Amino acid sequence: MTSDVTLTGAATSAQRTQNQSVSLGQDFSQFLNLLTTQLKHQDPLNPMDSSEFTNQLVQFSQVEQSINTNQKLDNLVNLQINNGLSYSLGYVGKDITYASAEMNFDGTAPINVNYGMSTTAMSAIANIYDEKGNLVYSKSVEKDEGPQKFTWNGDTMSGDKAEPGTYSIEISAFDSESNPIEVSTAVSGYVRGVETQNGVINLLVGDRAVPLNNVINAIEPPRQTTQS
Repeated sequence: MTSDVTLTGAATSAQRTQNQSVSLGQDFSQFLNLLTTQLKHQDPLNPMDSSEFTNQLVQFSQVEQSINTNQKLDNLVNLQINNGLSYSLGYVGKDITYASAEMNFDGTAPINVNYGMSTTAMSAIANIYDEKGNLVYSKSVEKDEGPQKFTWNGDTMSGDKAEPGTYSIEISAFDSESNPIEVSTAVSGYVRGVETQNGVINLLVGDRAVPLNNVINAIEPPRQTTQS
């Protein structure tokens, strides 16, 4: 599981901490050169007040401790992200259900569509569109309140099978007064890999990049038996 910490944010934070460390080292070197020069040229009969230098040394020490703390935090964040990547690899090869209206059809495997309505509808129709927004399939579905489910086998209104690709599902539901009912959807798909986009870990479902936080559940796909 991951938080809102991203790879991009972690890299930026680590680079900022590194820059601060380099800057502090340069400033401290200049401070020591200045201190050495002033000590060399001070009047032995009227030595300089060392309290100001002591205060500055204390301030440098506090800044250094702060930077060291940031470095340790950066290491913890990187460890968290690496754990997130390792965790996400466990989804590869599994069928997942994820919150989305977009789904990948591989040309053969049916897609389970889960949806939920806050109230019972007078009518509910599932419309499936291709990437160009063309309606490829439409079907009346269950209208009862609560979680519901139907399966799309890739059928089209022409009777042919849909081409492999990305499709979107829209449940059009209306109450007794013809007011639209808000419907939430979740679809299924097979995870073939993992990648990061803009620092966010995603699971690859066909050509879809599914954010890890959108995953609802995961199961082992049914094993195909071979006949001798």
